[in-house]
Amino acid sequence: MNHAQLTHLGRALRLLGEHGEALTADTPDAKLHEVKADLRRALELLDESVTAAAPATRCAEHPGGPVDKAAPDLCLLCETRRRAARRAEFNGPAPHSSSPAAAIPSRYGTRADRPQPQQRWLPELWNGQEWQLCGTPRRDRREAELYLAALRRGSRPAMAYRLVHEFTDYEVLRIWGTPVRTDIEPLGNL
Repeated sequence: MNHAQLTHLGRALRLLGEHGEALTADTPDAKLHEVKADLRRALELLDESVTAAAPATRCAEHPGGPVDKAAPDLCLLCETRRRAARRAEFNGPAPHSSSPAAAIPSRYGTRADRPQPQQRWLPELWNGQEWQLCGTPRRDRREAELYLAALRRGSRPAMAYRLVHEFTDYEVLRIWGTPVRTDIEPLGNL
C-alpha cells in the first residue's frame, strides 16, 4: 500500500466514524444512503490497496500455509513442530531406524508403550485400634525405612510401626514393636 492509498483509506474510515457517531434512531433515509455510499467507497479503496490473498492462518511465519483447525494459530506446520517437541519432551528423541517394519506403528503398541507397574512402600503406625498410614507412600524402600526410624526416635513414638509393600497386592514387610489392641472406653465398658 503506497502513501496516497493509505491517506485516502484513512480519510474514508474517519468519515465513516463520524457517520457512526451521528447516527440516531430518527436518522433520515437520505443520510443512510450517504453512509452506504461512503462504506462502498471505503471498501473499494481497501480492495485496491490489498494485493496479496487473505492469510489462511494466524501464523506470522506461514500465513498462507496449510491449516490445522486444532492449532491455536491454525498453522499445521508450526503445530507439527510443537507436537514433535512435546513428544520428545516425554518420550525422548525419536529413534531412527532403517528397517521398513519399524516405521509402521503397531496397532496394539509395544511393550515399552505400556505403563510400568507401580510399587510403593506404605509407612503405617498402630493407633491402638488399627493400622493407619503415618506418612506419604514412598517409591523407595530405604527412604520409607529411614522415615519410620525417625518417627520411632521422635518425641511421641507410636506403640508399633510397620512397612507395607504395595505392588498389585499388599505385603507386610516388617513390623517394629508389638501392636496391642486397647479399649477406648474407660474401665473396660462396665
